Amino acid sequence: MPSLRFRPKLLPSVGTACLLALFIHLGLWQSSKGERALAAREQPAARAQLGPTQVGATLLDPELTQDAPLVVTGTYDAADSFYVDNRQMDGRPGLHKVTPLKIEGTQTRILINRGWVPWGTSRSQLPTVDTPIQTVTVTGIAAVPTSKGFFLMPDRPEAWPELWSRLDLKRYTAQSNHPVQQVVLLQTSDDGGPKLVRKWPPPEDRAAMHQSYAMQWFGMALALAVFFGVASTRRSDVA
Repeated sequence: MPSLRFRPKLLPSVGTACLLALFIHLGLWQSSKGERALAAREQPAARAQLGPTQVGATLLDPELTQDAPLVVTGTYDAADSFYVDNRQMDGRPGLHKVTPLKIEGTQTRILINRGWVPWGTSRSQLPTVDTPIQTVTVTGIAAVPTSKGFFLMPDRPEAWPELWSRLDLKRYTAQSNHPVQQVVLLQTSDDGGPKLVRKWPPPEDRAAMHQSYAMQWFGMALALAVFFGVASTRRSDVA
């Protein structure tokens, strides 16, 4: 009578084993990234309970500082202020006003994103945003802007030197003659200057994304194993 026997062939077996190893490795890799992202997501809440970190001359580690509350005292370097274009707020086009702050007692600068301001009736003139000249203490959240441009939106010539298409820390650091903190402070406090809009998005939750990718890789490994098992099973007649 006929029976089912598992009779895998050599080349398909080797290929399946390699793919299984690859899929499981990628699943574990994404799972590990998800665990690190989850830990990173929980860090800001824990650090917030300790209060903001005072920023001084010592350069901060961007990876460890991102999303952490910071406080810094110094004077604005208004001459090197610039705007970041294409920033929308509730559907309205606008810009972010960014001003370097000379940290008190040092020559180190830190970029302060002071908030959002709308475009006027046209783009022919930049908005006017006054900058405090006295010593200020600024509190906010550390952010690390991406250094990559948009793939489908190549950089275009900028209409003014002080109008940037994106916030590029490497670009500012190269232009500055002073040490520069490699984080940007998203201002949340009042510094006595204009009341700019400061509605910063919450930190991106990448833990769920990595966990989803991990499940996809593990699912592909399971599907491949089932397919290989079925394809390698053949009927045989037993007398």
